[in-house]
Amino acid sequence: MEENLDSYLAKAKALHGDCCAGIVLGTRLSLAALRALGLDPTRHHKNLIVFVEIDRCMTDAVQAITGCTLGHRTLKYVNYGKFGAIFYDLDSKRAVRVTERWGPREHAGEDISAAFRSAPDEELVNIEEVCISLDKKELPGKPDQIEECAQCGELVFDGRSLLKNNKRLCLACAEGPYYTVCPPTNPEKRP
Repeated sequence: MEENLDSYLAKAKALHGDCCAGIVLGTRLSLAALRALGLDPTRHHKNLIVFVEIDRCMTDAVQAITGCTLGHRTLKYVNYGKFGAIFYDLDSKRAVRVTERWGPREHAGEDISAAFRSAPDEELVNIEEVCISLDKKELPGKPDQIEECAQCGELVFDGRSLLKNNKRLCLACAEGPYYTVCPPTNPEKRP
């Protein structure tokens, strides 16, 4: 496994930029999940969807090892703030949730990466079978629904609009945006 682990870590490092503890952990979690589902980690599985539960280094490792991406709608982000992920094989309809066990981190001292690298799977990874169902609008492929927001006029894909006061609105108009529009920096040079 050590030789194979090195090649997977190199792949994750190439995407992320370095090989920190999160990359090692994400690589190990991904490999354990793929093995649990009976999937070959050397092959791309177009019918694999992964839900990552944190927006940290681990997620880059998951993307590098599985080939799942947000753009292909095969990588989903659920903000739980946990080093965990659900790997769902659309072909077999099986899903496993993998999480980090506390043990290696607790005994690592200064070198968490080395602890994550050397710990046996049963000490590093918790794996549980889970059930998951996806709405059609969550699946990869072309959008089956595109709407125009009645307030801002922007397009909203995949049923992400809300009905408010009998109008179809994007989430930003219905609930308030996460951003504010800045005033022009040089008003005289407006197009």
